[in-house]
Amino acid sequence: MILRRTQVITFAHTVGEFGVILMIGGSIPGETKVASIAIYRFVEMFQYEMAHIYSAIMVAISFLVLLGVYFFNQKQNRKIGGMH
Repeated sequence: MILRRTQVITFAHTVGEFGVILMIGGSIPGETKVASIAIYRFVEMFQYEMAHIYSAIMVAISFLVLLGVYFFNQKQNRKIGGMH
């Protein structure tokens, strides 16, 4: 039950953030370009291959950031005596 609630809240949060980016400044021609909006536009133009490429890049970047945070936390825990 808790997992389902977490999934619903995460989905709602993501849709809300995407809407704000889309409305306020996700793609000002010649000035800004946000990856999530680029994926949205590729899907609208039926360019699924490009949408998949952008998505894979975003997943890889997210994974690398999370991996970096994990190792940083490990290092910090060793410095302060293994406290959790």
